[in-house]
Amino acid sequence: MVKRIEIDGNSINDIASFYEEINRVCMIGESWLIGHSLDAFNDLLFAGYGTLQGAQSVELVWHHMDHSRNALGYQTTRAYYLEKLRPGSPYNKIMFNEKLEALERGNGETYFNTILSIIAEHPNIKLICD
Repeated sequence: MVKRIEIDGNSINDIASFYEEINRVCMIGESWLIGHSLDAFNDLLFAGYGTLQGAQSVELVWHHMDHSRNALGYQTTRAYYLEKLRPGSPYNKIMFNEKLEALERGNGETYFNTILSIIAEHPNIKLICD
């Protein structure tokens, strides 16, 4: 049986609102929410909490994807990397500096592209752009 999940891309205006939307549609019935982390998003897709629990096949319908693509594009991604590089942050500065340089050269992934890459790693999830 195919589980259908629908994301409202117009609700996604930054990284925080991406996770708010994912929690809204995927964490129904759970007493906790996933954090603002790409690893947490990937874990959600693997583990099948909330709405995804028990689903062997998922159709992920992303309405208004272009809005999300713009909201999670270059500027948002650059700010995200710069935050990871701030003095005193515990993150892998070498990795995030390389990602920032690639982004600025025009051949790095945006946050949006990274989300799509994570979804693509899950063969049981079919992404439908609407």
